[in-house]
Amino acid sequence: MSFAGQVAIITGASSGIGWALAQTLAAEGCKVGLVARRREQLAELAGHIEKSGGSAAFAVGDVAERAQAIAAIQKLASRLGPVDLLIANAGVGAPTTLAPFNVGDVEKMFRVNVLGVVYSLEAVLPQMLERRRGHLAAISSLAAYKGLPGESGYTSSKAAVNVFMEGMRVQLRSKGIAVTTICPGFVKTPMTEVNEFKMPWLLTAEEAARRIIRALKQKRKVYNFPWQMSLFMKFARWAPDWLVERMMHTYNENPPFPKTPL
Repeated sequence: MSFAGQVAIITGASSGIGWALAQTLAAEGCKVGLVARRREQLAELAGHIEKSGGSAAFAVGDVAERAQAIAAIQKLASRLGPVDLLIANAGVGAPTTLAPFNVGDVEKMFRVNVLGVVYSLEAVLPQMLERRRGHLAAISSLAAYKGLPGESGYTSSKAAVNVFMEGMRVQLRSKGIAVTTICPGFVKTPMTEVNEFKMPWLLTAEEAARRIIRALKQKRKVYNFPWQMSLFMKFARWAPDWLVERMMHTYNENPPFPKTPL
């Protein structure tokens, strides 16, 4: 399968996996629509793509705000054409602390990581249903498979994405619309650069993008990668609480918060 000539919209495209996905899809001849909060980075990415002979357009919007998410995506669809592929990639992460109990950060993670996916799908679903074709994808995380101490907010938000997308996949299977949930392990992005610990099986954003696009071409239901980290998380699900607490103790003594507030 080729994405040449298709229209793909990517949220959270201003850095990391979203940036790499946009470049890789554009190189395959896909018309890419870029959504994020940071105008300067979006303009830079669109410029790179067009200088390389690709086709790109961007719209500024915060996917955590329903009206902004829908307006940005629909603006791009009106410019590029009906959306064939939506990748709800925008995501944020921060540790969950106890004293103080940072409820505000947890709320932000759910607004971006979960509702941001819902709002993005809402913007393209009516047209996909009318055309009886399309592909919806969400970037989740292998962290969705285990509630980790110090990461309760992030892991639970990603678990919610997995379950939501699973229900959508079953509901849409007879409507001509494919649904894919992508669960990466550690990827080198601005979100993970604050981590001081050694991240096992760390991938570059470019390598992650290549693997994700291959999975999308195959219309995978769920894609967990890399396999080593996926296997590790399966074992972690059965690990006793005392062992998980011990493994995360050093992390929780000095949790790595993002450089800019969520």
